[in-house]
Amino acid sequence: MSETVVPGAFVITPDQLRDERGVFYEGLRADVLECAVGRPFTPRQINYSTSRRNTLRGLHSVTVPPGQAKYVSCVRGAVHDVVVDLRVGSPAFGRHAITRLDPASGSSVFVPEGVGHGFLALEDRTCVCYVLSTVHVPGTQIDIDPFDPELALPWGFREPPLMSAKDAGATSVAKARARGLLAEWPIPAVQARHPD
Repeated sequence: MSETVVPGAFVITPDQLRDERGVFYEGLRADVLECAVGRPFTPRQINYSTSRRNTLRGLHSVTVPPGQAKYVSCVRGAVHDVVVDLRVGSPAFGRHAITRLDPASGSSVFVPEGVGHGFLALEDRTCVCYVLSTVHVPGTQIDIDPFDPELALPWGFREPPLMSAKDAGATSVAKARARGLLAEWPIPAVQARHPD
């Protein structure tokens, strides 16, 4: 497990047991994750998305409160995964980390509260699993323009990506900040906790 340039965001690559049948690995060890991030991570919801090649999903975050941490894995296909520090006052505000996620490596990304997340699907039928620390609360999602020049994210596509209308019309970081949508750094532990 290694922390990225975005404080609190980790890349987790499991040890794999290989034999003639194939491969086995642990997709999520809450105790190991909690030791690294220094706080509990209790799954409250699990989501999946399936995407065509060259689909761009994101950048997404959730207002704090309620906040939402994510443990993201690619269970089929491959993605160019991006996390961006959107926490106002963070020493890494606006910085990003990119990780290739695919089932062969088993790598996952832990995205803490207040950090934006998105990905570009590299293959058809790519399936991503999101283990979430909170259930979905309507009206709390923050959508940031994935092409915001302030972020200058290297998505790596060679042709215009497939996107939802919501993502294509998302707001800039500056506008989200001016509207008070972005979390303040550091996020107090009380705000990062979620009711059952």
